[in-house]
Amino acid sequence: MITLRQLRYLDALSRLRHFGRAAEECAVTQPALSMQIQDLEAALGVPLVERKRGRIDVTREGEEVVRRARRVLNEVRDIVDYAQHCGRGLQGPVRLGVIPSIAPYLLPSILPAVGRRFPDLELHVRETQTANLLDELLRGTLDVLLLALPIDNGDIETLSVLEDRFLLAIPNRPGMQQGQRVGRDFVRDEELLLLEEGHCLRDQALEYCGMVRPEMLSSFGATSLATILQLVANGYGITLLPEISLGAELQDPRVTLLRFEPPEPSRTVGLAWRKSCPRGEAFKELAGLISTARGEADAAAL
Repeated sequence: MITLRQLRYLDALSRLRHFGRAAEECAVTQPALSMQIQDLEAALGVPLVERKRGRIDVTREGEEVVRRARRVLNEVRDIVDYAQHCGRGLQGPVRLGVIPSIAPYLLPSILPAVGRRFPDLELHVRETQTANLLDELLRGTLDVLLLALPIDNGDIETLSVLEDRFLLAIPNRPGMQQGQRVGRDFVRDEELLLLEEGHCLRDQALEYCGMVRPEMLSSFGATSLATILQLVANGYGITLLPEISLGAELQDPRVTLLRFEPPEPSRTVGLAWRKSCPRGEAFKELAGLISTARGEADAAAL
């Protein structure tokens, strides 16, 4: 008879690929975790892991068992979640994942409103790249995400919050005025500065600026928009900037901000959660609150 404990141990082992680290995450001894994995293999009648010196690999059969085990573990979490929060809106601990190109620009304007609307909410924020957030959401270690849409996964439900337009930041040049409109071909012969690979903002910029020649892409491995804007200010190239970042990032008189000719490029920012999560209606209310709070903050800034 397999147990939830065995499935949790297998999930940790498949992610960490190391008995010691998996045991530490599960707060058990390494021999205890190893014994449970052996018992699970015996109960299923198939090898789940290949034990090698210093690491382990998950077998083909093991990968399928892990996939199904994670679904079971998420269902169990959702049962507990439902029992604790049914009909009570957003309260208690909620683990929110946010991508780096959104977190520092949206959270300051929306967190006060969220705190007033949901006084019993215990919000825990995790900031990392999209791929990591989606993995953690599906594993059940995060409850809801704030990120760029769309998300192509049938197990995830999404709801848009706002449309975030892109602008073009360039070093000051004669004849170029703040707010001047330019076409997409403006970037064709320019050194384009982007966040390092793994950031969805990089992918969105490249999708819009698809005509950029590979040699015109900067080799800088920047991880923040603040770093990229300093490079722009010092003449190393140009960059696309999300509109929500302007209040926090655009404070350098050496940078000119241009708008694109219609249709302006943009990204859709929204919430994402597991379809099986019983707090979907509460997350929809949260999405509406975020949209309203951001609109009020933009109006106050005018």
